[in-house]
Amino acid sequence: MAFTELTDANQADILHLAESPWRMICLCAAWCDVCKQYRPGFERLAEAHPEVQFLWIDIEDQADLIGDLDVENFPTLLIQHDETVVFYGPVLPEPHIAQRLLAAQLERPTGHLLNEAQSSAQRRQWQQECNLVGRLREN
Repeated sequence: MAFTELTDANQADILHLAESPWRMICLCAAWCDVCKQYRPGFERLAEAHPEVQFLWIDIEDQADLIGDLDVENFPTLLIQHDETVVFYGPVLPEPHIAQRLLAAQLERPTGHLLNEAQSSAQRRQWQQECNLVGRLREN
């Protein structure tokens, strides 16, 4: 799989490009210097994990899709397995942190991911509000 920047032109095709149930999504903004510095490392991470679909989403260019998602800081990462949100939140702009987050999730059986998705109020909220795969299907 590859790194893809989500645009209005390719939004409808993103779900069809996925060969894997895994997606790692970075929510950033074009004006953000931290995001500009982080992007090359995120792209290298995508090269190292061809089994995962990596998406770069500018929250202002894709405001209709992002809607009321709470993006407190940049970069904010979202990791999904199919429709299950397994991680959502801001991270330090260090690609090795994203690498560790992703590796930890990829090791886990689907049943564990599903159980953990319902394990706390915050994680249940992620399932309702942060499911970008679901949002893309609705658009």
